[in-house]
Amino acid sequence: MQHEAHDHTAHTEHAGHADHAGHEGHTGHESHGVQDHTGHGAAHHEGHHEGHHTAHGDGTVSWAMAAKATLHCLTGCAIGEILGMIIGTALGWGNMQTMILAIILAFFFGYALTLRGILAAGVDFRTAFKVALAADTLSIAVMEIIDNGVIALWPGAMDAHLTEPLFWIVLAIALAAAFVITTPVNKWMIGRGKGHAVVHRYHH
Repeated sequence: MQHEAHDHTAHTEHAGHADHAGHEGHTGHESHGVQDHTGHGAAHHEGHHEGHHTAHGDGTVSWAMAAKATLHCLTGCAIGEILGMIIGTALGWGNMQTMILAIILAFFFGYALTLRGILAAGVDFRTAFKVALAADTLSIAVMEIIDNGVIALWPGAMDAHLTEPLFWIVLAIALAAAFVITTPVNKWMIGRGKGHAVVHRYHH
C-alpha cells in the first residue's frame, strides 16, 4: 500500500510538471506572436511612410506628372498671351507694349488656374495665393522666356497680325518649345517637393 501511494504521488507531480512546461511553452508562443506582429506592424508603417514621402518629394517623378503640371501652366500662358495680343492690337500698341501686356496676363491666368484648384480644396485665399506663387512662378517665367524668345527671333513674327497664319504658326511653335523645355524643369522641382508638389499636398 505504501509503495502504491508513493507511485501515485510521483505520477501526480510529474503530470503537474508537464502541464507547467506546456504552459510556459504556450506563453512563449504568445509572446513570440505579439512580438512578431508588433515588429511587422512597425515595419509596415515605416515602409508605408517612406513610400508616401517618396511619392511627394525626394523620389522619382514621372514624366506624365511633370507634363501635366507644365500643361497646366501652358494653358494659362496661352490664354494670357493671346488675350494680350488681341488687346494690344485693338488699342494700336507697339510690339513691346503688347508683349509686356501679354506676359503680365500670362502670369495672371497661370496663377488664376492654380488658385481655382487650391481654393476648391477649402484653402483660404491668402494661403492659396502663396501656394500659387511658389508653384508656378519659375515654371511660367521659363515658359515666357522661351515663348517670347521664339516669337521675337522669328523673322516677321512680331509684326504679324492676328488674321495672318504666320502669327498662329509661330505662336504654336513657341508654345510647343516652351512646353518641351519647361517640362524637365517642373520634373526637377516636383522631385524636390517644390513647384506643383506644393499644390498636390492640398489635393491629397
